[in-house]
Amino acid sequence: MDTTTMNGQQIEVNEEGYMKDPAQWTKEWANQIAAEHEITLTDKHFEVLNWLREKQAEGVSLNIRKVGKSGIVDIKQFYALFPGGPLKVSSKIAGIPKPVSCV
Repeated sequence: MDTTTMNGQQIEVNEEGYMKDPAQWTKEWANQIAAEHEITLTDKHFEVLNWLREKQAEGVSLNIRKVGKSGIVDIKQFYALFPGGPLKVSSKIAGIPKPVSCV
């Protein structure tokens, strides 16, 4: 099990860097991980991230199509907000496990 430190707090992550405990998520975490992916988060990003976190907490199996039907963004906008594997990247930034649908 790997850990990373942010603001003096130890955060457990898996071997791919996904947060093990979504309850440890903060906006600072999101901004730090987004910066690693060369993304500057906007209010629209946070709308998507919060939606992902809500659905994951509800036990919903996430995939790109569901995000596109969320009413927040369409699939094209999702790709524009989170380039380089939008669901994989956004899930990491959202502090949730990598969805099963991501390779």
